Amino acid sequence: MSATLAPPPAVQSAPSVQPVQLHRRAPSPATQGPWSVEAIQALLDKPLMDLLFEAQTVHRQHWPAGDIELATLLSVKTGGCPENCGYCPQAAEFDTGVKAEKLMEVDEVVRAAQAAKDAGATRFCMGAAWRAPKDRDIEKVSALIGAVKGLGLQTCATLGMLESHQAQALKDAGLDYYNHNLDTAPEYYTDVVSTRAYQDRLDTLQNVRSAGISVCCGGIVGMGEAPVHRAGLIAQLANLQPYPESVPINSLVRVPGTPLADSDPIDPFDFVRVIAVARITMPKARVRLSAGRQQMGEAVQALCFMAGANSIFYGDKLLVTGNPDVDADVQLLAKLGLNGHRTTTTEAEHAHHHA
Repeated sequence: MSATLAPPPAVQSAPSVQPVQLHRRAPSPATQGPWSVEAIQALLDKPLMDLLFEAQTVHRQHWPAGDIELATLLSVKTGGCPENCGYCPQAAEFDTGVKAEKLMEVDEVVRAAQAAKDAGATRFCMGAAWRAPKDRDIEKVSALIGAVKGLGLQTCATLGMLESHQAQALKDAGLDYYNHNLDTAPEYYTDVVSTRAYQDRLDTLQNVRSAGISVCCGGIVGMGEAPVHRAGLIAQLANLQPYPESVPINSLVRVPGTPLADSDPIDPFDFVRVIAVARITMPKARVRLSAGRQQMGEAVQALCFMAGANSIFYGDKLLVTGNPDVDADVQLLAKLGLNGHRTTTTEAEHAHHHA
């Protein structure tokens, strides 16, 4: 014990900010890695207040204080997916009460996107439960992208695995972001999904990058993984060249009928730690507080914003006006003095990311 007790006198004489600054400069985040799993684990293990202070310091160096992006997700093609991701209610082989539906029509999607825009959202993400879309599916989704873009919203899609020519077609249609999550660390991935390999995910991300589409890529915590797997997930994300522009961090929503329905919930402070370390390792990314946010309560969400989260999925089901989730979000942002109603335009945001 004596070795660990020795440092405090030396630290006392230095300004309180010094240990944080020294640690942050070790593998300078601006250099985009390489981040070792050990270095990330060391960050996750820091005293929570020190970690939050470090994350907020990094955050303010790269982002305007109080700026929260509002993004809305619409499932444009629900259910019937042949994958067996253990967390997902849309997998065909799990009985979760989700009915398989065909792709929505353009006018339905435009109505939903307009409602999202009216409520203050600036990015609209369209999700389709496919393992990998066919070329004819890409054509149909391209029409949706064009229509949503026509409303002045940023567009994002998550459609499964993409080949390079499909990614190019989406880029040509005007797609701004493509979402494809790594879910967890490579060594834990087979515990969650067996119908595809981790490399499949990385290949899709490379195809998206090569087409010039911005990458939205994060993961899910609370799936029974060990802390080292959380460090492993962030290492994978932070070491992508370049790291994703958008990093959604999800807390598992345990859906009856899925294999992970009985997982132990993640400790809320451990979730906040993951957000903080994502911010420190990927300083220019939008770190999005995604699935599971509603079950966290306001105080934990506030800690996540302090840890550097600056994007939320806004309104759980934004197909009706007067949505209670939206009202609750607006009130929470107001209470915290956060500005969710004016995110930069696509051009300004891209300039900001690549500055």
